[in-house]
Amino acid sequence: MSPPLITHVYTADPSAHVFDGKVYIYPSHDRETDIQFNDNGDQYDMVDYHVFSLDSLEAYADEPSSSSVESPKVTDHGVVLSAEQVPWVSRQLWAPDAARRKGRYYLYFPARDKSEVFRIGVAVGDSPVGPFVPDPEPIPGSFSIDPASFVDDDVDESAYLYFGGLWGGQLQCYQTGNAPEHFDAAWLGPKEPSGPGAKALFPKVAKLADDMRSFEGPVRDLVILAPETGAPIEADDHERRFFEAAWMHKRDGIYYFSYSTGDTHFLAYATSKSPLGPFTYGGRILEPVLGWTTHHSIVEFEGRWWLFHHDCELSGGVNHLRSVKVKEIFYDKEGRITTVKPE
Repeated sequence: MSPPLITHVYTADPSAHVFDGKVYIYPSHDRETDIQFNDNGDQYDMVDYHVFSLDSLEAYADEPSSSSVESPKVTDHGVVLSAEQVPWVSRQLWAPDAARRKGRYYLYFPARDKSEVFRIGVAVGDSPVGPFVPDPEPIPGSFSIDPASFVDDDVDESAYLYFGGLWGGQLQCYQTGNAPEHFDAAWLGPKEPSGPGAKALFPKVAKLADDMRSFEGPVRDLVILAPETGAPIEADDHERRFFEAAWMHKRDGIYYFSYSTGDTHFLAYATSKSPLGPFTYGGRILEPVLGWTTHHSIVEFEGRWWLFHHDCELSGGVNHLRSVKVKEIFYDKEGRITTVKPE
């Protein structure tokens, strides 16, 4: 297992992007707290975001061991956005993401509003390291957590935002509709559909408008199908159903939607010919790591593909003090993701 990329602060939920020949990482920033672990995630009490960059990942090629890796130099560009800068935020700046489109940079972030409901905001800058200026209100129609942006460079730079997270992320509160007004507080807590015939809750997707700060059209379900039946994955299939940590990447015309299974601690992926789906479950990317959560990104850099994720090795297993790691991943001849380099 490779060592942490960043050791001077705790970082998690890494969203990695390549801009102008460098890798930029947009993670959440864990901090020490006395709040006890609970299923609503109150112990994840983050208040700001840093941006990090690095020029090379060569040292992490071909699954190195911790003893053989000298970590590459990672530049910390400092705090680029804090909760106190965003008028609508009450607390918990959770996992962010970033995008570049038409020369501008957009930082997407979830947080609780003044009524304790998670919404998604956006801040805008002229550089990948900010400064980012937040919009005064969350994105209209947004809800839940874990925004992941995807700009389809092959198709007119169409842009999408994927999001959602169960339990503390409140996705289960939107079972009657995909809009903030459908929030149902009765579903707060570790509750989700269960039982014979119950279908898993879906992650959400919306096409971004040209301004990258609003939705063009409705929020939609991103349906994930079981390959053996062609039917939506069932709610009790906890080893394959979506829990949180949406991510989208594209390779050879195939869209790969990857995500965390949450309480079973896997990273999994599904594939489609469309960024809106439906997607068909494809397999696992990462087995459970030390710590409760698993959250990631996948990016191509200098002809190789890389999986960024986090674990709690550096903190000795403290679940809310995590550290970003990276490993190389591969694709077989059928386009399936594998962590073993093909012969």
